[in-house]
Amino acid sequence: MGMSQSQKRCVSGPRVPHMRSGYFFFLFTVKAGFDNLQRQCVHLILDKFDLFLLLSTVILLCVVEIVIVLMLIFLRNRIRIAIALLKEGSRAIGYIMSTLFYPIVTFILIAICISYWAVTATFYTEFIVLFLFLSIQTFNTTNVTKLCPGAQCTFAFYGGESLYHKYIFIFQLANAFVFLWLVNFAIALGQCTLAGAFASYYWASRKPADIPLWPLFSSFGRAIRYHTGSLAFGALILAIVQLIRVILEYLDHKLKGTQNSFTRFLLCCLKCCFWCLERFLKFINRNAYIMIAIYGKNFCTSAKEAFFLLMRNVVRVAVLDKVTDFLLFLGKILVAGGVGVLAFFFFTQRIPVFAQEAPALNYYWVPLLTVIIGSYLVAHGFFSVYAMCVDTLFLCFCNIMLNYLQICVEYHLKNYLSFVYPPVENILLYAQRNYCSILIF
Repeated sequence: MGMSQSQKRCVSGPRVPHMRSGYFFFLFTVKAGFDNLQRQCVHLILDKFDLFLLLSTVILLCVVEIVIVLMLIFLRNRIRIAIALLKEGSRAIGYIMSTLFYPIVTFILIAICISYWAVTATFYTEFIVLFLFLSIQTFNTTNVTKLCPGAQCTFAFYGGESLYHKYIFIFQLANAFVFLWLVNFAIALGQCTLAGAFASYYWASRKPADIPLWPLFSSFGRAIRYHTGSLAFGALILAIVQLIRVILEYLDHKLKGTQNSFTRFLLCCLKCCFWCLERFLKFINRNAYIMIAIYGKNFCTSAKEAFFLLMRNVVRVAVLDKVTDFLLFLGKILVAGGVGVLAFFFFTQRIPVFAQEAPALNYYWVPLLTVIIGSYLVAHGFFSVYAMCVDTLFLCFCNIMLNYLQICVEYHLKNYLSFVYPPVENILLYAQRNYCSILIF
C-alpha cells in the first residue's frame, strides 16, 4: 500500500531531531573523553616536571655539599686560623668592654652630619617661601589695588640673575659632596679608633697587665691628633666615587623616558663599575685605617702595605671574611628574632607580668616590624665592633707571619744558608735578641 506525502512527512519528520541529538551526544562524549585525556596528560607532564625539579634540586644540593666538604678538607688550616682569630677577638672585647659603646659615638656624629645636610639643603626652599611671603605683604601694603582694582599678586617663577640663583644646582651638589665626606670621615674615625684599641691589646706582652688603662680613649686621641689628615684623605676619595654614583643615578632618572637603549646600557655599565669601585675602596680604606692605627704612617703608604699584605694571604682573607660574616649574620638574626618574639608576646598581651602595660592594638604588625628592624640595626652596629676587632687582629697576625719569614731568612743566612729548617725556639731566641718581642697567639 502506498503512503501519502503527508504520512511520509509525519513518519520521517520526528527522526531528524532524534538523529541530531544522538550526534550531539556523541560529540559531547568524544569531547569529554578528549578533555579527560588532555587533563591526564597535563597532570602527567606536571608530575614529570615536579619530579625533574625535585631531582635537579637534590643533585644541586649534593654538589654544593660536596664542594663545601672539599673546601673544609683542603682549607682546614685556614679555618683553624679563622677560629683562633674569632676566639682572640672575643677575648679582646672582653678585656676592652668600652669598645662596645663606641658605635653610639659614630651614630651621634652621623646624625649631626645628616642634620647639617638637611638644614643646608632646605635653606633654598625656605628662602623662596620667605621671598613670596614678603612679596605678598608688600603688595597688600601698597595702593596698587586702588589704582588697578583687578590687580593680584601671583607667583610667576623663581630665579633671578644673581650668583646664588645661577649656580643653585652646583651649590646643592657641593652640599651633597660635603655631606658624603663628613659621613665617611665619621666612619673612618670610628674604624681607626677601634683598630688602635685592639692593636694595643694585641701587642701587649702580658694580658691584661700591659694593656693601657684607657685604650679606647687613647686611640681616639691619637686618631684626632695625628691621623686626621689621613682619615680625611681616605674619606675624600670615597666621597668622590659616591658623588659620581649619585650623578649617574640622577642622569638615569632623567633619561628613563628616552628610547635610546645604548645610553641606558652605558649608564648601567657605569653604575655597575662605580659600585664595584666603591666596594673595593671601602675594603682598602678599612684595612688602611688599621695600618694607620698600628704603625702611624700616612694613608697611601698604609693602603699599599695593607693591600700587598692581604694579597700574600688572599686565601686566609677569603676564608676569614666568609666565616666571620656568617657567624656575625647568625648573631644578628638571633638578636633580631629574639627581640621580635618578645615584642610579639608583648604586643599581643601574652606576658602576664606586662599585660597591663601593653597597649591595646588593632594592628600590631607595624610596631612589631619596626622593633625587629631597629633591633637588627642596633645589633649590626655592635657586631661591627667585633668585625673590626677580627680584621685588626688578622692584620697584626699577617704582619707577624711576614716578620717571622724575614727572621727565618736571616737565621739561614747567619748559619751559612743551611737548608735544614731551624727549630722555632731558636728562631724566637734570635728574634728576641735582634728584634722586639714577637707575639703569636
